[in-house]
Amino acid sequence: MTKAMTQKQPDSSGVAEDPFLWLEDRTGKEALDWVHRQNAVTTGELQGDPSYQAAFQTALDLMTAEDNIAVGSALNGHVYNFWQDETNVLGLWRRTTVASYKTDKPQWETIIDFDMLSAKEGVKWVFSGASRLYPDFTRCLLSMSPDGGDASEMREFDIDTKSFVEGGFRAPASKSGFGWLDKDTVIVSAAFEEDEKTQSGYPRVVKLWQRGARLEDATPIFEAQKQDLAAGGSLEYDGDKRHLFLTRTLDFFASHSFLRLPSGQNRRIPLPDDVTDTALFRDQFVFGVRSPWTAPDGTLCQPDGLYSLDFARWIETGALDQVETVLQPAQRVSIAGIARTQDRLFINLMDNVRGKVVVCERNHDSWSLEPVALPENGNVGIAHAEHFGSSVSFSFTDFLTPSSIIWSDDNAATLMTVKSQPARFDSASLVSEQFEARSKDGTMIPYFVVRRRDQDGPVPTLLYGYGGFEVPLLPGYAGVRGRLWLEKGNAYVQANIRGGGEFGPNWHQAALKANRQKAFDDFAAVAQDLVKRGIATPATLGIQGGSNGGLLTGVSLTQHPELFGAVIIDVPLLDMLRYTELPPGSSWMAEYGDPAKPEEAAWLAAYSPYQHVKTDAAYPPVLLTTSTADDRVHPGHARKMAARLQAAGHANTLFFEETEGGHGGRGDRRPQAAQAAMKYVFLQRALNGTA
Repeated sequence: MTKAMTQKQPDSSGVAEDPFLWLEDRTGKEALDWVHRQNAVTTGELQGDPSYQAAFQTALDLMTAEDNIAVGSALNGHVYNFWQDETNVLGLWRRTTVASYKTDKPQWETIIDFDMLSAKEGVKWVFSGASRLYPDFTRCLLSMSPDGGDASEMREFDIDTKSFVEGGFRAPASKSGFGWLDKDTVIVSAAFEEDEKTQSGYPRVVKLWQRGARLEDATPIFEAQKQDLAAGGSLEYDGDKRHLFLTRTLDFFASHSFLRLPSGQNRRIPLPDDVTDTALFRDQFVFGVRSPWTAPDGTLCQPDGLYSLDFARWIETGALDQVETVLQPAQRVSIAGIARTQDRLFINLMDNVRGKVVVCERNHDSWSLEPVALPENGNVGIAHAEHFGSSVSFSFTDFLTPSSIIWSDDNAATLMTVKSQPARFDSASLVSEQFEARSKDGTMIPYFVVRRRDQDGPVPTLLYGYGGFEVPLLPGYAGVRGRLWLEKGNAYVQANIRGGGEFGPNWHQAALKANRQKAFDDFAAVAQDLVKRGIATPATLGIQGGSNGGLLTGVSLTQHPELFGAVIIDVPLLDMLRYTELPPGSSWMAEYGDPAKPEEAAWLAAYSPYQHVKTDAAYPPVLLTTSTADDRVHPGHARKMAARLQAAGHANTLFFEETEGGHGGRGDRRPQAAQAAMKYVFLQRALNGTA
């Protein structure tokens, strides 16, 4: 691919062709030469700042501190944890006994040392998870990414011997999924060959792979359509009953689930396409819905409620009988997730962006619910729930309270705080507040502000947002942010704009597809409200967002440059007229729309940041970041946007591309610490007027 290649495309800004299409060649020499030149400028500018080295060391120390909380999940008497520190750069997969985990200094047993494995094999392996074999859980299917991306290699591993199984199951790096059916059979959600992939690049075919057989000879048992998002298979246990579930995921918010019967028939579970929050518990199939649905028995199922059907009876008769209500929906209360132990079902709720947990029992054919006695007015989450036991743990944090782990061995009947992170910054002078801003259409948008209690006048302020894919932004303690930003007298703001999941499916759907502009309007309204309250001025207000949040900050830059003094755009989508051409972009059409359809291309063109760069706009300083190894959001988006901004004369545009680490920056903490330090240096310079 050469620079001469251009692309004709519709847009609303008069740009008829794309002069930077060559930057989409992820590993092409011309593109990478451009990346290296950009990186040299950016690191020279930001890492050359006198404050950088101390900021980097602070970030690295905090990211690799030995007293960080070792978050773990219990299974068969052990707590498993993945750990990284200054010595273990790529990390240790390790375990300890439950009793030892509860002590101040657990005695950890290393299962795999990924630094040692990487040195031995010459590949920087990044741990991607393991599927363990019931009932002993010592044999596992281990997934490792060679570059930190989503594509992973799979190998069978024996925890007892701490070694890969000679002649065991093994598959090359791909976006395939693996799970056990039994000790000699693996469920493969396959995405190896082109005909096994959906158009988004995810698994399309589910197969059963017998021990000793070649992977290519595995037996297909289920297929999705090429245009679907993915297909998958998993084995679920309910007591001593085993169920093989097969899923055809149509898009991010719609799916069809099937049960594989002993006859070999795949019978679809008769629920609506937009079912969500599913669990199998005590012969009941628990589910939620994203839009109202009337069950055959007349029960009206509403978003943000939970319902159940008699799964055992459905298997026996094929008929969907009575649907029961597990949890009634409530105003501004949404479901953050559900998890189960052997005898209890736990529901994680968000009540006006504050967390709580409810425990459910199933007795005498009815449901009973009661709250778990956890701290209030913070972010409460279910850290783990032991499917085959009775242990469950919860996380608690807020902006000013270090994270803690609250543990129970008896289904939350008794609770004990077993881990607490030490304070990472001085919060005595800080306050966390929740405000609301009125968006363009009158909707009230909540947001959190963390700042000095005695703030008198505007200060450098960082506004963070996401607003997509039903993902909520919740309060959380961040040591790096506290040390490198809040301790310097600056303010941090987190906006709960539409498109996210803070208030359930309706809050998300309000900003879908043609309504996407509402999310951008919400963010602008929060920015304007911050100025109105005197917390910041446009010159002292910086914004940051990643992935879909990178689209948000990209649109904010092009639509409202006058509102901001600095813009950080991380691993973003930015060319919305071409995003489906950059794998796996087509998987997001349920969120954004399809640019191949004229009507949908029109609304995408109305806001797509890449097409709205202007030469005569007064843009604030911009920092764009991405990763060469990102196989979720293509680095071409950030590359092309930086190139277009610079070509339009906006010399205050900086670009940085990490060469490993994937979409979430997994792997070595040093590059992550370097990026964090550079971003805070960038913000401090821009918002203090020294950039």
